[in-house]
Amino acid sequence: MAAASSGDPLRLGRKMRLRLLAAIRALLADPSIAGQPDAARLATVVLYAKSRAPQGGPYDNVTSIWVAELGRWMGVGESTVHRRVLAPLKKSGGLRTEVVPDALGHPTGLRCRVMPLVRARADGGANHPLALSKVELATLLHLIEALFGHGWAPKDKEPTPPGLLAGRKGRGAPTDRLGLLLMVLHTGSSGWLQLCGGSVDKREGRGAVTMARLLGCSPAGGRKVLARLAEAGVAARERKGTGTGMDGKGRILVLPVARAYGRDLTVVEAVQGSGSVFSARPAGAGGDLGPAVEAGALGASGASGESAAETAPEAEFPARPAGAEPHTVHASVVTPVVPPQLDCGFSGEGRGAEGRRPERACAGEDEAVDGETGSPVAKGGPLRGEKPKESPVDERVGQRAAGAGAGGRPKAVGGAKTQRQRRVALLADLGLRVALGPVSWLWERLSGWQQEQVAATAKAELSQLAGLGVAAQRAPQLLADRLTGRLEETGGEALVRRPFGWLIGRGLVRRPSCSDRRCDDGTRLDTGAECENCGNVVHLRRARRARTAAEIDRELPHLGDDQRRRVIEERLREQAAIEAQEQARRREQARAEKGRREEARAAAQERAEHERAAAAAAERVRQALACEDCGQQQAGGLCEGCGYRRRTAEAMVEAGLTAAAWAADLDDAGDVALVTSGVRASLEQEIADVHSGYLGALDPAGRSEDPAGVAAVLAYGALRTVEEALPEFRRSALKQLGRSEEAEAEARRAYRTEQNRRWYRHNPNGADAVAAATKAADTARKRAAEYLLATRMEQLRERALAGTGPVGPAPWAERLPVLAARPLDGNTPTAVIA
Repeated sequence: MAAASSGDPLRLGRKMRLRLLAAIRALLADPSIAGQPDAARLATVVLYAKSRAPQGGPYDNVTSIWVAELGRWMGVGESTVHRRVLAPLKKSGGLRTEVVPDALGHPTGLRCRVMPLVRARADGGANHPLALSKVELATLLHLIEALFGHGWAPKDKEPTPPGLLAGRKGRGAPTDRLGLLLMVLHTGSSGWLQLCGGSVDKREGRGAVTMARLLGCSPAGGRKVLARLAEAGVAARERKGTGTGMDGKGRILVLPVARAYGRDLTVVEAVQGSGSVFSARPAGAGGDLGPAVEAGALGASGASGESAAETAPEAEFPARPAGAEPHTVHASVVTPVVPPQLDCGFSGEGRGAEGRRPERACAGEDEAVDGETGSPVAKGGPLRGEKPKESPVDERVGQRAAGAGAGGRPKAVGGAKTQRQRRVALLADLGLRVALGPVSWLWERLSGWQQEQVAATAKAELSQLAGLGVAAQRAPQLLADRLTGRLEETGGEALVRRPFGWLIGRGLVRRPSCSDRRCDDGTRLDTGAECENCGNVVHLRRARRARTAAEIDRELPHLGDDQRRRVIEERLREQAAIEAQEQARRREQARAEKGRREEARAAAQERAEHERAAAAAAERVRQALACEDCGQQQAGGLCEGCGYRRRTAEAMVEAGLTAAAWAADLDDAGDVALVTSGVRASLEQEIADVHSGYLGALDPAGRSEDPAGVAAVLAYGALRTVEEALPEFRRSALKQLGRSEEAEAEARRAYRTEQNRRWYRHNPNGADAVAAATKAADTARKRAAEYLLATRMEQLRERALAGTGPVGPAPWAERLPVLAARPLDGNTPTAVIA
């Protein structure tokens, strides 16, 4: 394959690749981005790469984009962008958006600000990992265009081809695209992905665990992502070749990077295209499983002294078949020297409990073992012509097999651990990595559980620092400075014998020198300056010592220096003891006061519970009462239909009084009664029309099944009819009262008053003066009409209560005997409402 051009966006220099990797890590580790869905994280990366570099303008750090275009970058639709990208990022504070309208107010796009980038450039400046330059942002944008850009064909410009994963859309597309970007940034010029170290889940494999750590998901999820990328043709999984032809360590080749650097991919492509191939016996293996060798081949290879295994290319060494023996068939009189491989696969496990490094082949050859020369393994071994004794490793393997449980899980035998706790070399959280940077050597000495505890303690301390007013960007550095100071006090990491205890009990804890919670060793955590409260404490102590010394000099003037110093110290200790007792008394008093408050709170809660229970009981009793008007049982004192009827009667009276307020002579009770009767008659006619329409549309069977429900519906219809007519009666009354002499006089006074304002006095008949005066007259007329209506309504109500004016309908106690005498027919509900 020809070498890729230097302009290939996938050909990143090591410095540029690490710079972009640090920026992406810092972006994804931000508290507002971490924990978000993969679609939101990928969208943040895309918007970050497309953001404008700072140039001193109003649109620095801004990305202009459309929702549909952002969805094409991630391979999802617009609804997914709104639901799983914009909404969670706005809620967490990771993104701020602004709709860009056109001249008509229609939206034409979005202006997006990635807030971690804004905060990084505001706080850290150019030294922050997120503060990429214009060239670096352009490089990152070209890289993601080559990986998963959807392609463009601009007018009068060269088209941009789609990226490698442009066709990957739908469910899981953002995860695959983000995974490919992180893989490329973790891959050097060789094309092989840098896999994670340490012990991993053997069922998933180191590649899946590496992908899981890159994406922050489970190993099973990493395996699925890796499988999809391999199916898309951007990654290849294979194992290193070994001298015996067996499977070696697994590794992952990032094909786009390898092609960009001109690596030879013929072997990998051949293995990928061949599909599932059953592995054969290595060429160099003997016995019955050895391959058949043709005469020509034997002559060709045997003459030169080279075996087929030595001349075969690396791709021809297949994996060991599942049913093949690990070694060639040996003679029956020879015992294998190589011990069987243990199941755990830990380094150093096959060398006994010491776990030391393997020595060279001849190491210890001449050392004495029990008074004899030779190594323990060589003594009596096959090279000496004797059968070796059973080694300690074989004994442990036998004990482990015998001690396995029913589920096949190994049990601890002889105090040896069957598993080792996972250790993390580097932390994924950027803040924790900065905070624990000064104690990285101590971190490596911790076990997996201890690392988790230290990380949790560091997170808690960082949250406490944030609660004390420390900026989130400064908190990790403050914690790192604290650890550095503690190490200087100790004398360095080499003098720390117990790293876990030192970190938990001394390194990470805050040591306030005064009562201020922001104090740490006499320094203010929020400002970094000296603690003023500590200075006050020192000043008070010095003043107390001086005052005590003056008292001693006045009381005992003839004491020597030693006796004087001793008396002063005793007096100060007495005062300190008195203060301690007083402080203990105050604490006890505060504790008792807290107990009293809790008791009062509990009593108040109990009293509220009793009140709620009493109210509920009273409500149940009220609900059990019969209706006061119709006698319906379990109606709460008033059934639904009767309640509507009462409100309808009150609304009718209100409508009649409103009409009588302007249409009748208030001094003539007959005139008022005539007007109110006319209003009542008109409203009753409207109610009858509404009832007839409803009864005509109602099924007769339904009317007979629930007469109470039908009556309630009719009563509600009557109430709605009257309530809808009330505003019209009020508007008519205000309109008529606005034409009264009182309202007109008020309007004329307001008109003249407005014309006589000093700013209209020079031209009272001008357009502005007339407009303002007219507006003031209309307002005064309206206020006068409202006042007249309120006054007359109050007068009518007083007369109605006194019995000299119009009154409402007769009470139901008087109307029920009349209604009971009526014959029952199909218009019963109407008769009840009447």
